[in-house]
Amino acid sequence: MKLRSKLTWLLLIALLAGGAAYWQSRRSADPAAAPAAAPTTTAPVAQTVVELLPADVSQIHTQTLIRTLPVSGNLKALNSVTVKARVAGELLSLQVREGDTVKAGQVIAKIDPTEFQRKLRQAEQQADAAKSQIDIAQRQFNNNVALVDQGFISKTALETSEATLTGARATYNAAVAAADVARKTLEDAVLLSPISGQIAARLAQPGERVAVDQKLVDIVDLSSLELEATLSPADAMDVRVGQQAQLTLEGLERLLYAQVQRINPNVQSNSRSVLVYLRLQKATGLRQGLYGQGQLELSSRQVPALPLESVRTDKPQPYVQLMVNGRVMHQAVSLGERGVLAGGDASQVWVEVKGLPADAQVLSARTGVLREGLGLRMAGSSPPAAAVVPSTKP
Repeated sequence: MKLRSKLTWLLLIALLAGGAAYWQSRRSADPAAAPAAAPTTTAPVAQTVVELLPADVSQIHTQTLIRTLPVSGNLKALNSVTVKARVAGELLSLQVREGDTVKAGQVIAKIDPTEFQRKLRQAEQQADAAKSQIDIAQRQFNNNVALVDQGFISKTALETSEATLTGARATYNAAVAAADVARKTLEDAVLLSPISGQIAARLAQPGERVAVDQKLVDIVDLSSLELEATLSPADAMDVRVGQQAQLTLEGLERLLYAQVQRINPNVQSNSRSVLVYLRLQKATGLRQGLYGQGQLELSSRQVPALPLESVRTDKPQPYVQLMVNGRVMHQAVSLGERGVLAGGDASQVWVEVKGLPADAQVLSARTGVLREGLGLRMAGSSPPAAAVVPSTKP
């Protein structure tokens, strides 16, 4: 047993020695296993430099900043009307269709007048009959006056004939009034346009029987349009009649100018908003119902301002990217009122910026977010010499 145990240990030691010798030979033969030689010198690394265009850098300076209020809404015609049937009857003709231009007083529809013509004749004949009764009562009264003077009848009979004459006159006046009503009803069978404008909707067809106050056509006057804007009660507190606004409409590239004409004194019960009406100065070629939006000018101030898009907000405090000695610097700022520049693009919002020196060179939004300390140079200037990039701590 002791001899077998010794042989086992000797065999195990031999195997371990052989394995070690094998792996040592493999490591010596594999060049990848050899440790790399440490470099003796450090090669210079070229500094990363971002090239900027002149449009990428702007210098902050005092601007005339107009405090604005965003407004939006649909265009509505200042003058519009719905023509309704004033009498019931068969619609004989409706002479206009959508898009037609009409003038004030122009005939646009006719209702069958046969029934109204007969009622007018009846009323006129009743008036003639009442007039003949006046003549009879007048002669009777004149005779009674003569008889009373001669003592043939009493004053009571005279008073009775006078009352008969008064009643005949009243009956005649009533008949004349009834004839006037019948004449007015006949005139209402012909419908005239109350304003000049264009037909916006045709709501009936010839041949159908229409009721009183049934809608026939809608007419709009596109020569005067206004924007109906909805504002919160807090925003409406700063709005005054006469303030100017710049608007853009869907499908229209040019700017339009409007002026506040009216402010609704009531707050809408359903939306808790205030309606403000802005009259467009030039409404040629526009249509009712177009959606418009823009900026209403509230006040103006001379302040240092930048485009709002140049202010970064990806940090807890707003900041701007400055170009200082050829490098990027992040400078925290305080923001004031927002608005647009006097005479500038109404679609670009500017903001009052506090905390920057007067000669600060601010990078525009088109450069994107750049790492603080990154090198900068203007296009066309000589590139800087190669240098080791300094290490920066986050």
